[in-house]
Amino acid sequence: MKTISNQEFCGERPLFESHGLRLEHVKIGEGESAIKECSDIEAEDCYFEGKYPFWHVHNFRIHRCHFDVGARSALWYSSNLRMTDTVIDGPKMFREMDGIFMDNVRINDADEIFWRCRNLDIHNLEIHDGTYPFMFCENIRIDGLKSDSKYVFQYCKNVEIHNAHIVTKDSFWECENITIYDSVLDGEYLAWHSKNVRLVNCHLAGEQLLCYAHDLVLENCTFAPDCDRVFEYSTVEADIRGHIENIKNPSSGHIVADSIGSVTIDENIKQPADCIIQTRSQA
Repeated sequence: MKTISNQEFCGERPLFESHGLRLEHVKIGEGESAIKECSDIEAEDCYFEGKYPFWHVHNFRIHRCHFDVGARSALWYSSNLRMTDTVIDGPKMFREMDGIFMDNVRINDADEIFWRCRNLDIHNLEIHDGTYPFMFCENIRIDGLKSDSKYVFQYCKNVEIHNAHIVTKDSFWECENITIYDSVLDGEYLAWHSKNVRLVNCHLAGEQLLCYAHDLVLENCTFAPDCDRVFEYSTVEADIRGHIENIKNPSSGHIVADSIGSVTIDENIKQPADCIIQTRSQA
């Protein structure tokens, strides 16, 4: 493997079609597509300023690097990435990628990141600001996520999340096969129109959560006091610990909680309209 150290590259495609290349303390300055159509690349302690540096790159490793605001849309149409201890300030990262391992990464502008990506194994990720992270992604496993971005996880399939703190709205919309453990999900309109969503040991906050959901399961979950109109038109099996303020028109299933503020069942409920709702003392 060839090594390049302590150099700066600018302009268009300065390292085009490189293979078996290690970059150490290298700066990619202003320009476009610095590392395009490449394979077997290592970048360590590098700084990226130019646009689109990693397009059509396969088998690459990025460690202790910094992507500045100018390095937008940096990683597209690539595969088999291992990224560790890295800071990203540019938007629209990770598009149409397959095979991403990530540990200890902070993304400060999460606008349109991780679109149409597959096979993600993520640990200790922070994402801030921006809209629609993880849209149309499949086969995701995350352990350790902190997010304040809007509209996270839309149209996703096969997702497993542990130890997350997500503050958002309209999250997990039209998703399928989602399991979330030991997490805080704070934001209205959670998991509308989703299928096979399972929440285990989670704390939920926000209005109109978990509506229009099919085959929804909650195990040992808690709700904040502001949660109302929960489970509208959903099929649900829910074991709720503590109090839930309001349940509205679930279509089918079984809901049990320690205490329930109110239940709204009206003429608009959808069939089969046979959900059993009870406190734990009644069960």
